[in-house]
Formats: sequence, structure tokens, C-alpha cells
Amino acid sequence: MLPKFIYESEVLPELSRFVTADAIALHLKVKIEQIREIRFWRYVLLVVAEGLTTFVSYADIPPILEVAPPKGKDMVAWRKRWKQNGHKAPEFWVGFYALMFRRSRTIEEMYRWKGLVTAIKFGLSNTCLQRLASFYAAEKYAFAHF
Repeated sequence: MLPKFIYESEVLPELSRFVTADAIALHLKVKIEQIREIRFWRYVLLVVAEGLTTFVSYADIPPILEVAPPKGKDMVAWRKRWKQNGHKAPEFWVGFYALMFRRSRTIEEMYRWKGLVTAIKFGLSNTCLQRLASFYAAEKYAFAHF
């Protein structure tokens, strides 16, 4: 069962457009099926899952293709949030983008995901970028040969 998205505030930050159940599940290290609801509050998300209720910052969520691309204001919000993490994105972003590469239905879609990762590479460590490059190469190879 997919989680319910409940909007409890009429005013939401622009980063709210990037919220997905997949990203929340990876961030909290739970299965999507365990998440009951994601409540959109003005400044944070309230996530209710089996045995877990917690707040999540909008700035912890990675950008996605399905909405408007990241803007300068988004990048500023991420950098501010990442101060406590050496100015780098959370580790789960690598897993999220690897999952998106894997779920791509066409080589063009996968290429668009690569473009998005390239746009935010300032927030990813060299190790993370190398891991994502290898995920991308493996998926690209799979598209070409299977």
C-alpha cells in the first residue's frame, strides 16, 4: 500500500515538489509499504510509518525529473542544510539515483537522470559521483545488450 500524502499547510516551500515515497523510504531506511502517511507541513514533513513517526526536512529530499528542475534557491537551501554534513548531500541520494537509473524505461530517460545528477554534482562527493557513474555505465550497458 502506498502512503497517503496529506497537505496540512496551504503554504509549502518550493522543495516540497521533490518529495516522493521512494526518497522518504530510502532516507528513513524503511520499506515504502511501511510508510502510512506523509504530512506536508509548512517547514517540515511529518512521516508516519509502522513503529516510526519522525520529521524530515524538505532539504533532505533529492530532486526528481517529474517536476521543475532545481533552481538557485533550491541549491542554497540544500547547501544550508548540508553544513552539518561537510556541505555534501546525504548518502542515501546515491541509492536514490541508482534506483532511478535502474527504473528508467528508456535510455533517454536514464540520460535525463544523469543530467540531473550532473546539475547537482556540487553536493556529491567524488566517491559518490564515481559510484553513480558506475551504476549509470552498468545500466547503459544493460540497455544496449539486453
